[in-house]
Amino acid sequence: MGAWEIILIVACAAIVVGVVVSFIVKKAKGKPTCDCGCDCAHCSSCCHELPTKSEDNK
Repeated sequence: MGAWEIILIVACAAIVVGVVVSFIVKKAKGKPTCDCGCDCAHCSSCCHELPTKSEDNK
């Protein structure tokens, strides 16, 4: 295996780790992790999600 293959594998692994870390950070901060861009009302993790009954009573 040459140097270029090793560099490519390391770069691909860094991209995958970066995506996973960004997902975990977003989830920890309570931000939505959906792919809809927070524009759909039927996504369970959307910021525009309809309030549930327990949230209505507050």
